[in-house]
Amino acid sequence: MKLSGIKILDRYMLAELVGPFLFGLSAFTLIFAATQIINIGRLVSETHAPLWAAIDVFLWQLPAMVVLTIPMALLLGTLLAMQRLSGESEITAMKAGGVTFLRIVAPVLAVGFALSFVTLVLQEAVVPYAQTQFTIIQNTVINKTSAFASDLNVSAPLPGGGSQTTFAKACTQNCQSLLGVTLIQYDRGGNPIQIVFAQQAVFQAEKWILEGARIYRFQSNGSGVTTSNISTLQVELGERPTDIAKRAANNNPENMSRSQIAQIIRSGQLSAGELRKYTMAYQEKLATPFACFVFTLLAIPFGIRSHRGGPNMSVGFGLAVLIVFIYYIVQTVFSYAGEAFLPLAALAAWMPNIIFTIIGGRRLYRAAMV
Repeated sequence: MKLSGIKILDRYMLAELVGPFLFGLSAFTLIFAATQIINIGRLVSETHAPLWAAIDVFLWQLPAMVVLTIPMALLLGTLLAMQRLSGESEITAMKAGGVTFLRIVAPVLAVGFALSFVTLVLQEAVVPYAQTQFTIIQNTVINKTSAFASDLNVSAPLPGGGSQTTFAKACTQNCQSLLGVTLIQYDRGGNPIQIVFAQQAVFQAEKWILEGARIYRFQSNGSGVTTSNISTLQVELGERPTDIAKRAANNNPENMSRSQIAQIIRSGQLSAGELRKYTMAYQEKLATPFACFVFTLLAIPFGIRSHRGGPNMSVGFGLAVLIVFIYYIVQTVFSYAGEAFLPLAALAAWMPNIIFTIIGGRRLYRAAMV
């Protein structure tokens, strides 16, 4: 019987949270997406991009927005849910029935902790892939500058003179594999001497291997072209996967997963400034998703104490925005501190969570004692 009562309490608390959370997720996502929605019209009217491509660009940007708005939505949802329960004296009634305050809010805290991991998975697995698709559509369909993504182009000199240019349509697996590869070699005079088309190029044992290659060689006397098919061909492209991945993300670690950032850091090819930026981003990408739990912990006591007499949407929204604003100011300060003192980067990345957890924990304890 007691177990049944606990399950009912959990379901009740979660039901109270779901509606406000979904409202917050929709509201905050719409705020961030507003400029992108306007951009759809601009792309279609000014650049004459296909409507489907403009919509695709918008949709592939949504995962990054959702990752950013989940903690905010959880903060707003918890504030509104606790305002309603507190304002209508339901929490008081539960306490009178012998249920402790911490037991009442335990399901909400569990949701905050679980959504921290959900946000982390979305950030690491979904957002980098979505960013790649966004870049491909933007380059190949909207900008129409080339049939290939310009940030995947590689140029390198050839031994004995001449040059080589490699194009790729996309990259996968942290750019360990390039898809739709075209390799063109030129002599010293700039005349093409060989063109190679390959299904993909895979980086193995410090070498690039072209798979499914078709080679077109131009005769030096201009008499014609010879062709040949080779299942695998070892080539030098002039760049490693880490170099390509860095350029594909516009040298912005925010567009990468932690595994991609770690690989680039281990390559030893970063300048001192880049190393600081990439190391701090690597640490922050682990700490930031846990803002979901931190915001939930903060919202519970603030929701109880901030308003009496039922939920107030404007008060809840304003308080949520204020907490988020302060949190990200603190995060920015510690981000600069972490970059300046690299050995403390991990601590600096987690300090906003630690500070706000202490604040939320103290307020939660006081609320439980009332």
